[in-house]
Amino acid sequence: MHYSSNIELAFDSVESIMRDVNAGWLMRYMHANGASFFFMCMYLHMGKAIYYGSYKSPRMLVWTMGVMMFMATMATAFMGYCLVYGQMSHWGATVITNLTSAMPFIGNDIVPFIWGGFSVSNPTIQRFFALHFLLPFVLAALVVMHFMALHVHGSSSPLGLSGNYDRLPMHSYFLFKDLITVFVFMMVFSLFVFYSPNTLGHSDNYIEGNPMVTPASIVPEWYLLPFYAMLRSMPDKLGGVMAMFGAMLMLLVLPVTDLSVMRGNTFKMFSKVSFYLFVFNFMLLGNLGQLHVEVPFMLLGQLATVYYFSYFMMLVPVVTYLENMLFFMGNSKMCK
Repeated sequence: MHYSSNIELAFDSVESIMRDVNAGWLMRYMHANGASFFFMCMYLHMGKAIYYGSYKSPRMLVWTMGVMMFMATMATAFMGYCLVYGQMSHWGATVITNLTSAMPFIGNDIVPFIWGGFSVSNPTIQRFFALHFLLPFVLAALVVMHFMALHVHGSSSPLGLSGNYDRLPMHSYFLFKDLITVFVFMMVFSLFVFYSPNTLGHSDNYIEGNPMVTPASIVPEWYLLPFYAMLRSMPDKLGGVMAMFGAMLMLLVLPVTDLSVMRGNTFKMFSKVSFYLFVFNFMLLGNLGQLHVEVPFMLLGQLATVYYFSYFMMLVPVVTYLENMLFFMGNSKMCK
């Protein structure tokens, strides 16, 4: 109600919400930190799904819906960040929308089409505002479909066994368990909102967007940093764009490349080690995304990017194949 999507008024309208609207500061900080906590929960949820093999048949559709939700959330969060129209918002919008210019033949025509002009300007912000409002409805529909697909076969067991053998009623076991989680979440969330609301943001976004002044380093929000690091690591623009979007789409190949006969990594030592190396590598990429493009960070970013893709295309199939062999060899010896 109080935000204006006009590029001349966007920054001032956000400041007015913070200073003049009753509890406007609370709404703003809950909205900004809520996005960060949403991504924290999503990354943890996806990590758990990869660790326990929740993407394997017959739950491939659930996993595919989840990846689609992840990408829709990325788009929604990026557009919301641009609407503040601080320095990072303006230059983040400029950098990310410019990526489409790397597309062969049509790239240079798509960029001004997205902008609605020859630079990030009033039509760009108004379009982003409309999409930032509409995409959550698409996300809500995907969540419903995600649940529908999940309830066909139910949740997978951490032990890789069928859940039909050991079922508990929703109330009071799971209801109480989930309420504890909600209370802990609200406590941590409140600490950020009330005591350190700008921890997860960038200070330059409190400076009004200025196309004439380029920041020393353009840094997106923390949840985009691993993919931003991959983008910057590539010496070629098209290669960087392909690496960034390919990194998200690479999640879809897991049901195909995982050859294991046993779901999850609970009883598989080599898969467990490679998974934790992947997690540390992802965190390293996140750290590299906020550092200056210089030696040795460029080389580290390239190596971390190679490992990221190698995990999905090489490590997972090779390690699971070897573990299958060990599993069958062990079974054959027991039978003898």
